[in-house]
Amino acid sequence: MNKKQLNTLELIHEAAKKEFMEKGFKSASLRNIVKSAGVTTGAFYGYYNSKEQLFEALVGKQYDTFMQCYCKAQSDFASLPPKEQHENMGEISGKCMNEMMTYAYENLDEFKLILCCSEGTRFACMIDEMVDIEIESTHIYQQVLKQLGYNVPSMEPRLEHILVTGMFNAYFEMIIHEMPFDEAKRYLEELRTFYTAGWMKIMGQ
Repeated sequence: MNKKQLNTLELIHEAAKKEFMEKGFKSASLRNIVKSAGVTTGAFYGYYNSKEQLFEALVGKQYDTFMQCYCKAQSDFASLPPKEQHENMGEISGKCMNEMMTYAYENLDEFKLILCCSEGTRFACMIDEMVDIEIESTHIYQQVLKQLGYNVPSMEPRLEHILVTGMFNAYFEMIIHEMPFDEAKRYLEELRTFYTAGWMKIMGQ
């Protein structure tokens, strides 16, 4: 789209996305964003109070939607009867991860900003937040397995954290490096097979 066809807010967003993508949030210059957008500082402050608020405007909706999808999948799974949880664990988690990946690819620039350029904002902790949620959900599921009569070995917390963090880092690598979507979906299936088998072994199933 020609710059002349963009309104002031769109010009700011376009310039900000470029600046944040190139330099990251912490090093990005608000002065450069305003200059690149061809608008006045006063025009910028008519929309946003700070660089933080501008970054929030670019990625906040995508971040919240993604995390809500993930948390809903966890709560929906936990609400199932114990036997159904055990029988459908792989299928439900796979559907969730596929849906989130599709959404991330539909909003690729925003997720690259979150994953690669968000240090200094609340979005920089996304993977850590997901790891904490996953570990808590895993502990709940372990109790379900015990109710079903499985002997579930205890896991050393540091190992558990390493394994879960590695799983999410592998997942997001496909997005960070813009792997073609069809390849990413295939790789996701292979990752799921790998991690599901590992977790079942660790959990004594």
